[in-house]
Amino acid sequence: MSATVISINVSDKKGMRKKAVEKAVLKDNYGIESDAHASETWHRQVSLLAIESIDKMRAKGLKVGPGDFAENITTQGINLVELPVGTIMTIGREVEAEVSQIGKLCHNRCAIFYQAGDCVMPREGIFVKVLKGGTITKGDEIKIL
Repeated sequence: MSATVISINVSDKKGMRKKAVEKAVLKDNYGIESDAHASETWHRQVSLLAIESIDKMRAKGLKVGPGDFAENITTQGINLVELPVGTIMTIGREVEAEVSQIGKLCHNRCAIFYQAGDCVMPREGIFVKVLKGGTITKGDEIKIL
């Protein structure tokens, strides 16, 4: 099973829409350099959300796109929420990551909810820990091992 990286997104604060970048460096057991979610102390180092999930929000009339739900990597061609915790994936030629959480609880409505009118990330986003770092670029292939 494989998918494609549609967008790579970063921000310097948590809970905010992220800005697209052409490439990013992921560090072992840390996450994406210069992103607010990167940390050695927790399991949600990098977030992924499918463009197919974003398209569901567009179908509801929301004007949203990659990065608007604070995901680091927007994917295409894979049903992320069907991947069990512990699934190993490669992103591009170098990066290896492990699914560490499916969805999340949102105790308070974040800035994304108020800006976009809804947030699909808690329902359909996933989180991974970086097992092996490297550089990823837009258009890279994601393979499930």
